[in-house]
Amino acid sequence: MKQRLLQKGLLVAACSLCAVALPAKGKKEAVSTGQQDRKYWVDLAYRISEPVLSNMSRGELVKNMEVELSPTWDGRSKTVTYMEAFGRLMAGLAPWLALPEEDTEEGKLRSQLLAWALKSYANAVNPDSPDYLEWKREGQPLVDAAYIANSFLRAPKQLWEPLDDATKQRFIKEFQGLRRVQPPYSNWLLFGAMVETFLLSVDADYDAYRISMALRKIEEWYVGDGWYSDGPHYAFDYYNSFVIHPMYVEILEVLASKKKINTKGFEPALKRMQRYGDILERMISPEGTFPAVGRSITYRLGVFQPLALLAWRYRLPEAQTYGQVRAALTATMRRMFSVEGNFNKSGFLQLGFAGHQPDISDYYTNNGSLYITSLVFLPLGLPANHAFWTEAPQDWTSKKAWSGQPFPRDHSVQ
Repeated sequence: MKQRLLQKGLLVAACSLCAVALPAKGKKEAVSTGQQDRKYWVDLAYRISEPVLSNMSRGELVKNMEVELSPTWDGRSKTVTYMEAFGRLMAGLAPWLALPEEDTEEGKLRSQLLAWALKSYANAVNPDSPDYLEWKREGQPLVDAAYIANSFLRAPKQLWEPLDDATKQRFIKEFQGLRRVQPPYSNWLLFGAMVETFLLSVDADYDAYRISMALRKIEEWYVGDGWYSDGPHYAFDYYNSFVIHPMYVEILEVLASKKKINTKGFEPALKRMQRYGDILERMISPEGTFPAVGRSITYRLGVFQPLALLAWRYRLPEAQTYGQVRAALTATMRRMFSVEGNFNKSGFLQLGFAGHQPDISDYYTNNGSLYITSLVFLPLGLPANHAFWTEAPQDWTSKKAWSGQPFPRDHSVQ
């Protein structure tokens, strides 16, 4: 019975206790508008991004980034840090940078980041640049190449098409060279598949087997109610968020657009991601906390990538509204990033979950890994006049539940 509960994810009820008190009876909470929320998201996204992109655009990321390794670091080359930081950051920023130019404070910040990003992409594959990324050693580059490929797929007209032909050919060559890495039977299969899917999208030579193998195994590992096992053995962590749901759905969508599968082939996967997004929203406590469970918890708000992706590109779960999801995600951002110690003195992220907590890091974690938290920013790709930003903030599910309001019953899906 215990194993069945674990597989259904129902131990979410063991949510971490929160030290923040509820508002005093009769005292109203301050409520921010969608415009205020968006400004907070923009400012936080820029704060996280600026140290990475401003330095890498000048070829000075390796020179100036203060690398922090897990206390249990496994000894791989620390040069993987820079590729992790850049690739994961760009996968989250891509939709925002894809918005049209505009003469506003936000537009100016976005234009600056885009200009830096394009120069950084060129440096990433230029062997003569001090910031040429680690493509040739270790297996880790496959992971972060997948996030770079994902960034191109999320904003091809703004991030891929403007690159000069030499840079494009260098990326294609580096991506194809990563076939040297044989991924283990885990979420890593999707990294190889994402890289090959991008190559397919730009009509370059691609390995169809690496895609089909990944899709078959992920489908085989579906355990029900919106959850996939990460390999043959189930683990209660957030890898359904960091990798599995988003990459599976986005790969399937590209394959459908290229007529490699039936156009409805990704609908079951999308339905599962919607169910998982519903679960994620219910996991956000009334105070804006969520359970710190599983490995890679230092990835912070990357936990909410599927919910953010549903809001930006697809369809939110039926019971959720834009105002509700925005309010919930904003609450988690404010709660986490109000804690001192998330950033070092140079502005780079530090190891931890809420603050500087290096001892919770896994053996493969460096502070470049942490930029996967940027995946929560996908809804910034929706313009400021979209309902995600204009709807009035609404209480999310657990806030309704714990304040005596009506809230929707939960139910499983297959």
